[in-house]
Amino acid sequence: MTNAINWFEIPASDFARAVSFYSTVLGQELRTGTFMGIPHGFFPSEGEGVGGAIVSGPDAAPSTSGPLLYLNAVDTLEQIVARVVPAGGQVLMAPTSIGEQGAMAVMLDTEGNRVGLHAPPQ
Repeated sequence: MTNAINWFEIPASDFARAVSFYSTVLGQELRTGTFMGIPHGFFPSEGEGVGGAIVSGPDAAPSTSGPLLYLNAVDTLEQIVARVVPAGGQVLMAPTSIGEQGAMAVMLDTEGNRVGLHAPPQ
């Protein structure tokens, strides 16, 4: 097994708002489409790497108490965090060094999900 995770889904109650939030915060457009009758906003991924999507449907229930997943900080972590509040989210933990593993931050998205951000060491 190369990765412990191969796919993730972030639930949204307002699909368009969530896609707009993540596109703005990450500085990358999310491709949208419908898969198995459920709207998906696909996060960029390469090849056979880990992928994921924003999803909206009857079982999509945003939460602050479920598993905490960490998105790659493609830009610098500070740039991404600076876009969270203007995009409608909240910063729950400012960028914090985690030593040899890089840095992390935690945000609350527009849907009420707690999501981490991780920047590998420079």
